[in-house]
Amino acid sequence: MTEGLHEIDDLPVCPDTVVSIRDVFGVDTPDLAPAFTMRTAYVPDRDPVYRFDPATTMAILAGFGEGRRVLVQGRHGSGKSTHIEQIAARLNWPCVRVNLDSHISRIDLIGKDAIVLRDGKQITEYREGIFPWAYQRPVALVFDEYDAGRADVMFVIQRALEAEGRLTILDQNRVLRPHASFRMFATANTVGLGDASGLYHGTQQLNQAQLDRWNVIARLDYLPAEEEAAVVRARAPWMHDEEGARIVLQMVRMAELTRTGFEAGDLSTLMSPRTVICWAENYRSFGDLEFAFEAAFLNRCDEAERPTVAEYYQRATGRTLNAAGTRPWQRQPERA
Repeated sequence: MTEGLHEIDDLPVCPDTVVSIRDVFGVDTPDLAPAFTMRTAYVPDRDPVYRFDPATTMAILAGFGEGRRVLVQGRHGSGKSTHIEQIAARLNWPCVRVNLDSHISRIDLIGKDAIVLRDGKQITEYREGIFPWAYQRPVALVFDEYDAGRADVMFVIQRALEAEGRLTILDQNRVLRPHASFRMFATANTVGLGDASGLYHGTQQLNQAQLDRWNVIARLDYLPAEEEAAVVRARAPWMHDEEGARIVLQMVRMAELTRTGFEAGDLSTLMSPRTVICWAENYRSFGDLEFAFEAAFLNRCDEAERPTVAEYYQRATGRTLNAAGTRPWQRQPERA
């Protein structure tokens, strides 16, 4: 066991304390949220500078507090999975993320027979997967990329989405009841209707009967410019002086222009908050704002769209960008 942490099976059946939503998450409500006093290795690390979206926070807290099944939908880089993790971190709630990529199969999720060595002999032993393991413990299970899951995997999840859902393990002739503090979340880039934008290759339409079983569907969008700039500065403390704050605001305005351009059909990709943070980190590494931008975003843009990106860059920063990305690298004066 990690020093200072408890084993997950040592936790009480139900949360044994409460925290103020206003004090802990900054949401203007007098309500309280259940939490555990003991911390295990499965609790995510706390990010002290994380900024919580009020509506999404209340939706996720409904999942933790009332056992609601919560699906968080939003564009890439908006912080869907991180939002759930950071709430779990402050509630001391064990949290496990499962990425539903195309390689995750039903037996990966449920379990399978495995050959093990015991007392010098090889025997076949059933090893349960992450789903039944979490289902029987006080764990918040998060299915990432929910709209990219294979059909056979999705139908395994469907039965457990019922209010009193039981998980049937056919290989073991067992029917599992959910732990009183088991919670289920999911994140998705689309709303289960497929992707017409071309941004999220590999996603697919979701079974509407299954989508209907999620109690709460929350939408997490990109933050307003000032708030997004505050997030970037928190991630890039070397940009905290007046000049750095000015540059960060220009970066965020550039990102907003790409999002507007994407909505209008002028661009086929856009800058997420994650891209803006990468730009700031590249600026620190390379000391060249334009080169940092090229490495963070321009070099993955379509050749035909680069003049449009260069125009946005000039409007946002007042600086000229070589749309071809061939300008020589130049180290600028180092920032303190």
